[in-house]
Amino acid sequence: MGAVNTVIRQQLYSEVPLVNQVAEYIISAGGKRIRPVLVLLIANAYSYQGNAHHSLAAVIEFIHTATLLHDDVVDESSLRRGKQTANALFGNAASVLVGDFLYSRAFQMMVTVGNARVMQIVADATNVIAEGEVLQLLNMHNPDVNEADYLRVIRSKTAKLFEAAAQLGALIAGADEAGIDAAGEYGRSLGTAFQLIDDVLDYSGNAAEIGKNVGDDLREGKPTLPLIYLMENGTPEQRELVRSCIENGDEQHFDQILSAITSSGALDYTRQEAQKASRRASDAIASLPDSKYKDSLLELSAFAVDRNH
Repeated sequence: MGAVNTVIRQQLYSEVPLVNQVAEYIISAGGKRIRPVLVLLIANAYSYQGNAHHSLAAVIEFIHTATLLHDDVVDESSLRRGKQTANALFGNAASVLVGDFLYSRAFQMMVTVGNARVMQIVADATNVIAEGEVLQLLNMHNPDVNEADYLRVIRSKTAKLFEAAAQLGALIAGADEAGIDAAGEYGRSLGTAFQLIDDVLDYSGNAAEIGKNVGDDLREGKPTLPLIYLMENGTPEQRELVRSCIENGDEQHFDQILSAITSSGALDYTRQEAQKASRRASDAIASLPDSKYKDSLLELSAFAVDRNH
């Protein structure tokens, strides 16, 4: 990760000062860096000996950071990773445009690897992520979104970049198609588990620990899995309350919603679905040879559901 951070710092440079300022702010804000870690762990699990995985890990982090910049503008978010969002600090226009810079810089870096399959994986991933963003936009304030609809958004918007990161690690290390597919399944399932636990934490976390405002999803009118479960399994009064809150982005009734979500078992159900995804991730890499890298991947799939931030 030290080598990846060196690449990130080198590639962030622009002759336009505002680009440097915004990009540096969002990159230095921290985060778990799970996606670039995936590239490194999978590549090393396949005994990779080169250093192209450092550049590809940075590519994945740039794409992720670009989506964060754009997401926060779309969601009108004010807090991420415990700090002001870039759009709150620098304005929406700067955030969108610097997000575009990071996207294009990622593709510049990707081309230098000189592998058409790498470009295909990343290009396909960014396109699917964009589709996922639009799907989520269409679902906003829509109380009739069902579980299948929501899981489709997760697979596109969140899990796809995890999948691409894992695939790149396997590909650059020379894994066969079965190995690349297995890595992709690991990443896709891990990303699904991460997002489902994020949904849980939005109703049960601590703002200081999760780095964003608790209840943001409700304020934004996002029908996440806990709300969807409550809509399908709650009392008529609870369903009507959820419907109203989703339609209006109303967080004034957050305490009532939280009480209903907790008593209905919605958070437990969402955790169980995350645990299923975590087990799928672990099963996908069962055939990898034993190593400290495989151990770390298995620990990561467990961390995805055990975390509180």
